[in-house]
Amino acid sequence: MHLPLIIHWNPHPEIWPGVLPVRWYGLLFMSGFVLGYQILKRFWIKENRRPVDLDDLALYVGLGTILGARLGHCLFYEPAYYLGHPLDILKVWQGGLASHGAAILIPIALLGYVRRNPTYSFWWIIDRLVVVVALAGGLIRLGNLMNSEIVGAPTDLPWGFVFERLKEGFPRHPSQLYEAVFYFLTFILLYGLHRRGSLLGRPGAMLGAFLVLVFGFRFMIEFIKANQVAFESGMTLNMGQWLSLPAITLGLWLWIRKAHPAASNA
Repeated sequence: MHLPLIIHWNPHPEIWPGVLPVRWYGLLFMSGFVLGYQILKRFWIKENRRPVDLDDLALYVGLGTILGARLGHCLFYEPAYYLGHPLDILKVWQGGLASHGAAILIPIALLGYVRRNPTYSFWWIIDRLVVVVALAGGLIRLGNLMNSEIVGAPTDLPWGFVFERLKEGFPRHPSQLYEAVFYFLTFILLYGLHRRGSLLGRPGAMLGAFLVLVFGFRFMIEFIKANQVAFESGMTLNMGQWLSLPAITLGLWLWIRKAHPAASNA
């Protein structure tokens, strides 16, 4: 027998409404960068690397994240509108980010970074970067929860959320919370693997574990999420699931491929 639903969700997106226009989403998004920087700094120091090198890396990753996520949303979810109104792509403050776009552009940005910093290898950096990306992903999903966006499908489970800002009277899965918890657990797992160091001798193995875990979960949870755009209603798999399949495939290949010795500059 289900307990009565008592979770009515209606936080204001702004931390101090009417006083200072700082949004929870923005705070949590930036917290991912700040905490990620501090964790990577510990990695760099532990492995006798120069922490100052992280300053340039943070710029590359930051631009790859924001530009990739924005372009991903515009081109994957609303291409007809944004191709007809290209200047609106620049209006990031209006919302619309897609993690799949960031997953594509961040590695491209890293390739640019290692060209300018040949003492680092692409695999050395990305196998450590994915640890903090998992943490940032969890924080971003909490930001989505505070915005009452990217909601789940209707449910009669006792922990369903009534998202009052959507002017609805029925409960939905708090899919943002499900994802946040899973991404935090993924961060803990990857952080532990990094401390053990058992996968770091196999370039790409940490990235492979990240891709399989994060995008595998993303594929599954889409079954209990509301579609983000109208055209997904006629699809057997939605856009998020189709975009997750290449990431899962790449992750499996990175995980099971024959181990290669670490590069000399790693």
